[in-house]
Amino acid sequence: MSALGALHWPLAVTVAVAAGAVLATLLLLLGPAASGPAASGPLTAVSLAPGPAAPVDRAPLTHRWFRRPRPDHRLWIAVSVLLGMLCGSAAAGARVAVRDAGPVTGLVAGRAPVTVELVVRDDPRPLTGAAGRPPLYLVRAQTSWIRSDEGGRIDVRLRLLVLATDAGWRHLLPGQRLTATGRLAQSRGGDLHAAVLNTGTAPVLAGELSWAQRAAGSLRAGLQRACAPLPVEPGGLLPGLVVGDTSRLDPAVEEDFRATGMTHLVAVSGSNVAIVVGLVLLLARWARAGPGLAAAACTLALVGFVILARPSPSVVRAGTMGAIALIGLAMGRPRAALPALGAAVTVLVVYDPELAGDAGFALSVLATGGLLLLAPRMREALRRRGTPAWLADALAVPAAAQLACGPVVAGLSGTVSLVAVPANLLAVPAIAPATVLGVAAAVVSPLWPAGAEFAAWLGGWPAWWLVVVARYGARAPAGTLPWLDGVVGGLSLGLLTLVVVLLARHPAVRRLLAVGVAAVVVGALPVRLVAPGWPPSGWVVAICAVGQGDTAVLPIATGRAVVIDAGPDPAAADRCLRRLGIREVSLLVISHFHADHVAGLDGVLRGRRLGAVVTTGWPEPVAGHDAVARAAAARGVGPRPVAAGWRFAAGRVELTVVGPPERLSGTRSDPNNNSLVLRARVGAATMLFTGDAEEEEQRALLERLGPAGLRARLLKVPHHGSVYQDPQFLAAVDPAVALVSVGVGNDYGHPNPALLAMLARGGARVLRTDLDGDLAVVVGERGLAVVVRGPDHQAD
Repeated sequence: MSALGALHWPLAVTVAVAAGAVLATLLLLLGPAASGPAASGPLTAVSLAPGPAAPVDRAPLTHRWFRRPRPDHRLWIAVSVLLGMLCGSAAAGARVAVRDAGPVTGLVAGRAPVTVELVVRDDPRPLTGAAGRPPLYLVRAQTSWIRSDEGGRIDVRLRLLVLATDAGWRHLLPGQRLTATGRLAQSRGGDLHAAVLNTGTAPVLAGELSWAQRAAGSLRAGLQRACAPLPVEPGGLLPGLVVGDTSRLDPAVEEDFRATGMTHLVAVSGSNVAIVVGLVLLLARWARAGPGLAAAACTLALVGFVILARPSPSVVRAGTMGAIALIGLAMGRPRAALPALGAAVTVLVVYDPELAGDAGFALSVLATGGLLLLAPRMREALRRRGTPAWLADALAVPAAAQLACGPVVAGLSGTVSLVAVPANLLAVPAIAPATVLGVAAAVVSPLWPAGAEFAAWLGGWPAWWLVVVARYGARAPAGTLPWLDGVVGGLSLGLLTLVVVLLARHPAVRRLLAVGVAAVVVGALPVRLVAPGWPPSGWVVAICAVGQGDTAVLPIATGRAVVIDAGPDPAAADRCLRRLGIREVSLLVISHFHADHVAGLDGVLRGRRLGAVVTTGWPEPVAGHDAVARAAAARGVGPRPVAAGWRFAAGRVELTVVGPPERLSGTRSDPNNNSLVLRARVGAATMLFTGDAEEEEQRALLERLGPAGLRARLLKVPHHGSVYQDPQFLAAVDPAVALVSVGVGNDYGHPNPALLAMLARGGARVLRTDLDGDLAVVVGERGLAVVVRGPDHQAD
């Protein structure tokens, strides 16, 4: 019998139906038939169901069922898959037909200005916009009607993605009804969103909030108030652990959680539900309540938690998965809940076909299945080998969840975490106390604010432990290994995992696998620890891939460096400095105060000592200037404006400020044209760092210094390679290597192709962070060489 057939029979059927529903839904959402208005209708994929021959096959199948004590499982599973495909294709096809309705596609094609009545479906999500641009808020919503200036009102229920720049969208609640104006644009495809509404105006609320929304808003605000006195890192983490509220979560903490496979802790998942409702179940059993009363108490707790966390689709999904896990716990037979899991997947996908392609849904299902199917076997295997029961439970749960979710995580990130299991194991003791105390703080906050603050203070200690685990786990050498990303990467790791699990059932193979794993650990990891490959030996400067912005690093000694600009993203800046092993920023240079050079300052300073800060004398933009002043003051350092002629020397690094030669005003961009321009020498290498200097400052520098004063072997290309360059200035520098710090897919047109061609004709080797990732320059026997790390955190 097959491995699937060896499982419990209802499980095999429900899994087959669920798999068929998910597969058919994905085919419709991602296939060409659903790519636009030409889709043939809601039942395009019904042909995936059994054809006319099905009635002929049904009788013999029933005959075998009654005559044989064990039916042909493979045939029944095939029929179950077809049944699931029929259900999935019918549900998804109907939604796709509504999505591609003719009047709406016409409005999208014409980018028509419209007024729309919407119902918010999920919490608004802030997006990191381009430097200098207002922040964007992504809101998932459903229309009640759409009115255009030409075509009148259309009453239709469609899903829209709203991209809004007004801050009024930030605090909307799921279920709120509102009207908004904007222009419709084409959606990305692959889901059920009919269009994207781009709006720059505030939403106009319609009607009163429901009592559930008001209660949720009050409790969540009370939790935030209770956490406000806590330190920034645990205070921002605790609401995320409890209800998925990451509005105050430190970006660096979020990055550490991602690197250590702990991201699921800051998103509402089935584990949150299981902890809260499981506590109620334990209290009910302690009070010797009957099954009916215990079930009622758990149901009330489940409903209350969903209200507290806001009844968005992700929270409802988490509630479903948590309830399924509790069914198994309550019955004392975890595998008995597996058929319920398969049935729930089918129902949820039919109800909301978009879940079939949702990574969060896949992780929830896999984690729940792993806890129900793999964890008990792992626990029993450990107990048979003499492991104490408490330790067996602690080891089995994170290992099972990581084993089940690993393929999806690898497909999304292109890496396999080696620290995920130990990090989650260390996190286990803190999760339940933090969650329970956070819920208690939220519940009592409207009635007893002091008690809520005390509960949050207690909950802050386990939250602090989680921050420490994530921080040191993310910094572990060789903590992640590269892997193929996308569907190929996920499927390959999933297949490898399945093969290993099946082979590990045999003792001889298990011993061979153990020897192989030990060989990898003993052989491969020390090589990465001793010679990790990044940064390369003898590097003299590194240009960090921080997006559309600048961060450059000049090494003074092991762990110490000069950092020029902080980039737009704290997490990206921190990642780069961490990879370079920088623990102390002896000097931080801020070339000018635009966001793409200062917004990542928290990442540069995170966990690092700061020696001094020097800045341009031009104090605009004011927001950037004030942000630098606050961050430096918090470290006990006063920023110092410097002018041409200022010098710094430490270790092998020598810096001289050469520009701006004078205060420039009335230019195309005064902040850019008052950027600090630095001439640096590290060992034998000469470099010129130009900030965002444009034509006016470049010409002033050329007039003041002449070609001899500008010539350098390496040039950090001004202003991300914009079109605003003076050819004579670039010719005077005459670089052998030109490095462009630029963001992927930026909408500024950076770098300018004509500029790149001009540099290449002058004999410069041009490299870009958007294509090559982090860049490190080394000095060899033949002169300068550049080592590229690769984009998207690829292997060194």
